[in-house]
Amino acid sequence: MKGHLNCTGSSVIELMLVLTLMVLIPALATPAISGIVNSIRINAGAEAIFNSLLLARSEAVKRNARVVMCKSAAGAVCTQSGHWHQGWIVFHDANDNGHVDVGEDILYREAALSERVHLSGNGPVSNYVSYGPIGRTRLISGAFQAGTFTACIKSEARTEARQVVINSSGRARQARATLEKCG
Repeated sequence: MKGHLNCTGSSVIELMLVLTLMVLIPALATPAISGIVNSIRINAGAEAIFNSLLLARSEAVKRNARVVMCKSAAGAVCTQSGHWHQGWIVFHDANDNGHVDVGEDILYREAALSERVHLSGNGPVSNYVSYGPIGRTRLISGAFQAGTFTACIKSEARTEARQVVINSSGRARQARATLEKCG
């Protein structure tokens, strides 16, 4: 009895089609995945600043004293240069001067955000946010303090952003925004 072998294989056209699909699918998916990752980075930056504001406010009320959140690249002292994405600290400002002094407790340190994320505060909150004993924001001079933090991915094109807005009573809320450019 003779054996009969059925050999089937793939044609060159089928192989080329499979290879083309293997190249195209990741290429088409990359921009969508990149957008999702960027959105997560923006949300993480906004959440980090929002949660730090909540901590600073609650600590000020709990301690019945001024608590300050300020930009800090080193995690030990406040800085006037740069933006908030370099990191920040929250500290008990026992002498109400807006600077970390010997004996003042640093309550929280936030490390620098992803290098692609830009986080800045407008004029009143460009360097620090200061909460008094009843949870209201006040400048070191005692003047009213409110403002907006904006987190976005550095871009020269139109881009999405998240904002954290501090109102006149010191409460923070989050909002979505669209910017013409970021950074």
